[in-house]
Amino acid sequence: MPVGRAAPGDDPAMDAPVVNTSPGPEYGDDTRRFQGIPGIERAPNGRLWATWYAGGPGEGPENYVLVSTSGDDGAAWSRPALVIDPPGTVRAFDPCLWHDPQGRLWLFWAQAYYRWDGRGGVWAIVSENPDAERPEWSQPRRLCNGIMMNKPVVLTTGEWVLPAAVWTHTPNCDEPRHVHDLGDEVGVNAIHSTDRGDTWSLLGRTRVPNSACDEPMLVERKDGSLWMLVRTEYGIGESISTDRGRTWTPGKPSDIEHIPAARFFIRRLKSGRLLLVKHNPPDGKTRSHLTAFLSDDDGAAWRGGLVIDERAKVSYPDGVQAPEGTIYVVYDRNRYADKEIVMAAFEEEDVARGRFSPSARSRILINQATAASEPA
Repeated sequence: MPVGRAAPGDDPAMDAPVVNTSPGPEYGDDTRRFQGIPGIERAPNGRLWATWYAGGPGEGPENYVLVSTSGDDGAAWSRPALVIDPPGTVRAFDPCLWHDPQGRLWLFWAQAYYRWDGRGGVWAIVSENPDAERPEWSQPRRLCNGIMMNKPVVLTTGEWVLPAAVWTHTPNCDEPRHVHDLGDEVGVNAIHSTDRGDTWSLLGRTRVPNSACDEPMLVERKDGSLWMLVRTEYGIGESISTDRGRTWTPGKPSDIEHIPAARFFIRRLKSGRLLLVKHNPPDGKTRSHLTAFLSDDDGAAWRGGLVIDERAKVSYPDGVQAPEGTIYVVYDRNRYADKEIVMAAFEEEDVARGRFSPSARSRILINQATAASEPA
């Protein structure tokens, strides 16, 4: 049964927003008091795309999603080329970019009433020509309940699976009539498509105790099992499926050490190794020292240790690898003060050696908002 059907009556979070491809000065750098939570993708011709969200003094009903692009491998970036800004007190947040096997670029985002309404919703638009500076986009579609801010995976069976989380948080909503209780759907849900994204349905679900916004990431292991990694209050939790995502083991702590309640990034590289980007601070708790590691054995052991950015308040890494091997990682820095969206570009062997090669680039500024911030 398809998930994410609209409820009858007045339900503004279920309304499709306008895809604004000509954002005006009201979305300029000098208007944004807060921004962060980025994602990145690369088109076949090398055009880079970055997304993040902003709007208002912080996470709340004024949030909207932005997209910027670069046609020169990240040396220069456009002003906002696209904005998703639902009207009223519906927020758009936690965006994700993904380039599918058919060459299409997907922009996903979450939509909820006020800050969190107990339901959320994963929305998406798709471009058939992401090589273009001003591509055409499809109309927005709501795919399922929850929040999906990490890239889907394409299984060896050809199925597409995206991890969508329905937060356990108590709803933060100014009108009780817009609060939802999804019962057993709360937790992490595996949503799949067998027709290249035309339709999506619930495949299976799991819950990891002591999760913190979940932010689940999926890896298909070489033995065919699916490995779900989840952000928690203690670091990273995990759940495993051996039947292609239909049933899952009870959630438990992962062996991967990480600071509490912070996003990480994991992705299989073209070499077959896994890339992991996470915080690795000396004190074991600060959002600093974003560091990349490699695994040759599907996450049983990790080696290398490339420090991408050691500064405080760097967070929320996302990444993509180009066909020739370059790895691009995007993250934010000090989203309430410096308000920077930053990128690094390096090679797999840089991670193995634990240092940047001469051709690598770090701390590339994609965007910086300049409006005065309010206290977080």
